[in-house]
Amino acid sequence: MSTLTYTTIATPAGPFTVLADADDIVHAAGFTADPAFLSGMLRAPVPEPGAHDRVAERVAAYFGGDLAALDDVPVVYRATGPFRTAAWDAMRAVKAGDTISYTQLAATAGNPDAVRAAGSACASNAIALFVPCHRIVRSDGSSKNFLYGLDCKATLLAHEKQYAGV
Repeated sequence: MSTLTYTTIATPAGPFTVLADADDIVHAAGFTADPAFLSGMLRAPVPEPGAHDRVAERVAAYFGGDLAALDDVPVVYRATGPFRTAAWDAMRAVKAGDTISYTQLAATAGNPDAVRAAGSACASNAIALFVPCHRIVRSDGSSKNFLYGLDCKATLLAHEKQYAGV
């Protein structure tokens, strides 16, 4: 694994910490001010502070209304199998302002019967916002879980709907 450093960015959804390498490739990100929490998800040492200006600019642009600002930020998955990788790719393909169900995520990821595995892919996503697991909801449109809290998820979805004109 590359040497990672972290930066924490103030956002309307709360503090957002990014663990990235020297090339600004994101390895973990989440709505926390605690880099140890994110490094724990990677089973990696707690990183030192660093400057990730390009990533921070993209996050600021996203929260400023440019919903596509995060689409091509490079990330590194720590997947445990091909379905999980496919599920994370499928999450990245969900357009900002839209939501899909866990059932739809499973089908898009290539296994319509793997609804529980789709939920597990959301729960184990270490790259929140860049891999937008907040756009995955229950079949009835409700939200049951989000690692950073349902208020955070609601803030993100409302932000996207506002700027996507939904």
